[in-house]
Amino acid sequence: MPVKKSQIITEAKPHTIKKFELINMYIKSWAQKLMLNRQCNGLIFIDCMCNSGVYKNQNGDTVYGTPVRVAKTLLDVARTYPDKQVFIYLNDLNFARVEELKKHLPEDERNFKIITSYVDAKEFLENIGPQLNDSSHYHYFLLYDPYDATIEWRVLLPFFRHWGEVMINHALLDPIRAIGSAKSTTTKKKYENTYLEDFEKLIPYGSDKNAYEKRVEEIINYMKGNRRYFVASFPFYNTKNSLMYDLIHCTSNIVGFKLYKYCAWKVFGGQSSTKRANDGYVQMQLNFSDDGLGITVPTDDSCYGVHDIAKYLQKSFSGRTNVPLEEIWSALDYHPVFPSDGFRDEIKNDLKQYYGAHTGTTINPLSGKKQQVISFANFVE
Repeated sequence: MPVKKSQIITEAKPHTIKKFELINMYIKSWAQKLMLNRQCNGLIFIDCMCNSGVYKNQNGDTVYGTPVRVAKTLLDVARTYPDKQVFIYLNDLNFARVEELKKHLPEDERNFKIITSYVDAKEFLENIGPQLNDSSHYHYFLLYDPYDATIEWRVLLPFFRHWGEVMINHALLDPIRAIGSAKSTTTKKKYENTYLEDFEKLIPYGSDKNAYEKRVEEIINYMKGNRRYFVASFPFYNTKNSLMYDLIHCTSNIVGFKLYKYCAWKVFGGQSSTKRANDGYVQMQLNFSDDGLGITVPTDDSCYGVHDIAKYLQKSFSGRTNVPLEEIWSALDYHPVFPSDGFRDEIKNDLKQYYGAHTGTTINPLSGKKQQVISFANFVE
């Protein structure tokens, strides 16, 4: 049955547009870093649930989605590095949406090629997965973006086991709302496949988002095999502050991990989610401690800000003097949420203003050169 025009071009909510922005910003930086690597012959971008690539926003204006934005971004990359190849695989089960998408994509060039298809995502990835063995000098990025909580882990396994990156949209709103009332065998089976658990064991999860997130992290930890792996997950909220989904980034490369955190905080305007937190106003609380530091900042685990990074560093380095700034930023490199780049001046200002920290310079005993340092007050909230 043909799809109506209104179903081909759908509305993109503000949080969805932020998702487009985040993925494209990351891919732009990711591609530039990899193309500078002599061992990288090219890039492969895969979107197995790409939709039509064009939407309308709440004002009725045209908005381009991930496949169109990324295609234009990677075309610029291909032109910048003419001796390297760029392949883009775009797939959607809906034929009409793929045909609409093709109208908005750039033309192929000598080292830039777009391959479109309209099959089930499971079948699509089953065909591509085995080809990774022959792509050792290509670096891939797989975007797995279902509209509900449907994750086929089996077809994702090859992508976790090879060098590359995987991004998964974990549609949390679906199980939070529906698991408690699921009746049909088909629906129950969907959740069992997504969380690799018997449905009866999922019922106690209820509306506890942390339980679903923890289970997905456990599955990813198994899928990665015996190697170091980095997983960063950022939540997306709608304009009513209802949680919609987590956008999970998986990589074996610390550079990609750091880059994704940086991009997310930049796109979210200096915080860790799209949640509206008092329109940017930070509420302070009095803290009657012996050292006279009387202001603290309450933490919202669903939306961290720069103040929370400063609080974390104060707790980690309390009482230490002349700590090299590089040691401080390194402490953030491996944090699951906080970025180590992009907000350094704001973090230092917060440490000085709210925690009495002092900055200065010393001589590095190894290099003999000046280095910037910071001294922390002996205070932990």
